[in-house]
Amino acid sequence: MKVGELVERSGVPLPTIKYYLREGLLPAGTPTGRNQADYGPEHLRRLRLIRALIDVGGLGITAVKEVLRSVDDPRQFGHEVRGTAHYLLTRPTRADRSAPEWEQARAEVLDLIRRRGWHVYPDRPEVDQVADAVHAIRALGQDDLLTLLDRYAESAEQLAEAEVGVVMQRPDRAGTVEAVITGTVLGEAILVALRRIAQEHASSKYQ
Repeated sequence: MKVGELVERSGVPLPTIKYYLREGLLPAGTPTGRNQADYGPEHLRRLRLIRALIDVGGLGITAVKEVLRSVDDPRQFGHEVRGTAHYLLTRPTRADRSAPEWEQARAEVLDLIRRRGWHVYPDRPEVDQVADAVHAIRALGQDDLLTLLDRYAESAEQLAEAEVGVVMQRPDRAGTVEAVITGTVLGEAILVALRRIAQEHASSKYQ
């Protein structure tokens, strides 16, 4: 297809497509003449993936580049690519991590991980993020919310097992890797939104 059809079918404006081509997010088409090229289904699929990561996943261009670099690297498989996606989704923090109270919160998170038998790196940033939240909740005097930690962990584990199970059934590497990105980045958006919807429903029962 010509670039005009690619614009029409993807819904992505021509200047944006040219920008993605310059930045290396979108592979070049097959040259057919001066300043002309043909594009295939793989270009349309890549465009849709880029827009999904940006529009739904909330990733910036630099983060999208990193994700796509992992997707295109034949040496990386689902586990490694998932790690890249997790890293890019990690939010910066302003928590004071030097306080003894924070260290205690982190110890509680590590204990939770140990009790559940999870095989994870203890220094991964998400461990600190959970500790940030535990520390903040306790500082606000909302300790009763911390009784939900095990339920959070149980729900997360069940969902993760189901997600990984679906993804690993893909017969080809490309489909598996793309599903990892989709499940991690876009699945997180779905989960957050559905949780808020469910909270509204649960709250309505107390009116």
